[in-house]
Amino acid sequence: MSRNRQDRSTDPADYQRVPRAVAAMPKDFPVGFRIAPHTHERAQLIYATVGTMRVATRDDVWVVPPQRALWMPAGIGHSIVMASDCTMRTLYVRDDAAAFMPAVCKVLSVSPLLRELIVRATELPLQYDESGPAGHVVALILSELRGLQSLPLQLPMPRDKRLRQICEALLETPGDTRLLDDWARTAHASPRTLARLFVSETGLTFGAWRQQARVLEAMGRLGSGVPVTQVALDLGYDSVSAFSAMFRRASGTSPSEYRGQPAAD
Repeated sequence: MSRNRQDRSTDPADYQRVPRAVAAMPKDFPVGFRIAPHTHERAQLIYATVGTMRVATRDDVWVVPPQRALWMPAGIGHSIVMASDCTMRTLYVRDDAAAFMPAVCKVLSVSPLLRELIVRATELPLQYDESGPAGHVVALILSELRGLQSLPLQLPMPRDKRLRQICEALLETPGDTRLLDDWARTAHASPRTLARLFVSETGLTFGAWRQQARVLEAMGRLGSGVPVTQVALDLGYDSVSAFSAMFRRASGTSPSEYRGQPAAD
């Protein structure tokens, strides 16, 4: 007898060699839960129907709210932090079925249709009937993935240990308003050295990197339904108007418009 979703395995290893094009794993996580760096044999669509995740590789970080998913090719090391309670619904895709997908990590927009298809896939038997209705669901998932556009929402991460510690601290507390001179004292380096390293290792100045981090964090929180005023204060802004002006410059839309937009936009 096949398992239903309630007693389905939550061990990713059980999904890597299923003799089907797609294997879907449902797993719920509390806020703050951390999945240590790891890799998978199969490519992975990292998605949560509720909650926001922060996914990191050696070189980049992505914030993934419910309107977005992250395509993670097979063999790439990554870690995940739950920024809120998350209902993760992961697709593990066999190499041949994922041949049309990008060879690098990409943020993808999740349409309402794709969301429902992913949820349905987690309810199917792992070895579903490929010629029956379940096979049609999976075929439609792959067809939807083929038509998705990627979004440039990654945040470059430095490799210098001092800079990485600063960046990781800012990701944990994006409302921290300390200047680079303040961080230089804790990193035991001169502000000029840190400023030069930021540009050479991330392509961004310290201020631009922190703003991009805040934009991505804001997108994640707004996408999860957090009120605009709370997001502005949590991210260290003195006023909603200052936050809104920054967000509009960076994203082309206001926080309230972004918060209310449908997932397909």
